[in-house]
Amino acid sequence: MNLQPTLSNELVLLRPLEVQDFDALFEVAKDPLIWEQHPCPDRYLSEPFATFFEDSLESGGALVVMDQAQQVIIGSSRFKPILGAPLAVEIGWSFLARAYWGGTYNKAVKHQMMAHAFRFIEDIVFYIGKENIRSQRAVVKLGAELVEGPAYAHLIADKVNDLCFRINRGEWGKR
Repeated sequence: MNLQPTLSNELVLLRPLEVQDFDALFEVAKDPLIWEQHPCPDRYLSEPFATFFEDSLESGGALVVMDQAQQVIIGSSRFKPILGAPLAVEIGWSFLARAYWGGTYNKAVKHQMMAHAFRFIEDIVFYIGKENIRSQRAVVKLGAELVEGPAYAHLIADKVNDLCFRINRGEWGKR
């Protein structure tokens, strides 16, 4: 599976994150309200964001999100393979400018990412901070369910403050 595809629909363009995207993406990330429920609530500051950005570049799965009509960067998201689960991929590290909150743009981004991923894998997993109610609600709207049992939840040993949500290709295909 290509972890950095170029994907688009009428609302958004997703393309591989590039070094030169730093300034435009940091302009979006400077809003402290984006990060208020996030496990890293200081990511709106220069140094924490720079660390996040560098990690995103090194991940090999980061995508920048652009508004198709305005041709401006409005956020980012990321694919990550799940070790020990070759038929699953994680989607996460997602954020959008507050002007694009409300579900329409998040749904457009995640729909493009899920449609791409489900061509290759069976499950998409989202690890979300226990305090991040906004993101939990967003993935449930997409059709993800909280994982209570051993499937993928055991893989978050390093993320003890996260919940695991999952959506299966067959379930998603019924929507």
